[in-house]
Amino acid sequence: MDTQENVIEQKCFHLLQQAIDVDATDIHLVPIEDGYDIYHKKNIKLERIGKLPPQLAIRMISFYKFLSSLDISDRRKPQSGSFHKQFNNNNFSFRISTIPSIHINESAVIRIQQHNRIVSIDQLCLESSWAGMLKQSISQQQGLFMVTGPTGSGKTTTIYSLTAHCVNELDRHVITLEDPVENPHRHLLQIQVNERAGMSYAAGLKAILRHSPDVIMIGEIRDAETAKVAVQASLTGHLVLTTVHAKDHAGCLYRMMDFGVSPEELRQTAVCITAQRLIRKSDGELAAVFDIFQDEKLEHLKNSLVNNQPVYRPEEGRVESIGRKYSNSSYSS
Repeated sequence: MDTQENVIEQKCFHLLQQAIDVDATDIHLVPIEDGYDIYHKKNIKLERIGKLPPQLAIRMISFYKFLSSLDISDRRKPQSGSFHKQFNNNNFSFRISTIPSIHINESAVIRIQQHNRIVSIDQLCLESSWAGMLKQSISQQQGLFMVTGPTGSGKTTTIYSLTAHCVNELDRHVITLEDPVENPHRHLLQIQVNERAGMSYAAGLKAILRHSPDVIMIGEIRDAETAKVAVQASLTGHLVLTTVHAKDHAGCLYRMMDFGVSPEELRQTAVCITAQRLIRKSDGELAAVFDIFQDEKLEHLKNSLVNNQPVYRPEEGRVESIGRKYSNSSYSS
């Protein structure tokens, strides 16, 4: 490796180290007319931290793509991948996504995730009653447990907290089916979807069901095949945890119906739907607020769907109202 390549490598790793030191969740490399702006995403806000010359930024993005086994010669199509590296004696995953801009210069976003970083359910919830409700639903032997909310609302953190509780407190065997596995955890048996190798969601589920799981975690429901896989797994006597992009509880069920799941299947399988948002507390830290539908509230919601009645929706923006109860400042999803 020549001196120039060494410099590129050093600058790339230094940029990652900078972000980790300030607890940033993402690094954005955004092309502008005369170079690239660098941003950190922290506490849901973007903060500009500097600027790079265009040729240096292009070389750095190519190096990140090389680490992620992406095609460094192709800058005309979107690409995504991930790589792993140790910083500060901790293992991190870095997921990179690139897209071309109008001038063919790529924009890159790098998501940073620390391995085995788990927030307990009690720490996650501002109110102890929410923690109790989540623990009650996660103790079910079978059914479909759905975590919903917009992008960036903390769904992934919540679902990993729930799986940790299943393993550490309930002594259950948890297997995950993810596309891709972004954040490895010691307490989980994690399976990655790989279509080229024949490991689709459907094939992965069949393999998992033969592996005696108590709980199956499906990373995200984003298409009809995954939705049907989740329902089928919950109907076979397993508890299935998953995330769904929707605004609220009713939107979550309608989203599943859009994917071809029938109202009757949802009535038989859904055991809990929790909608969440992030708020900023007075000390500046982020926390999650929850609106949890289980038991009677959920049964009423499911029966409304089955009987084709108007779906019960709490006050408009209920989860937002809950968030305002804890913070007078603005919060973001």
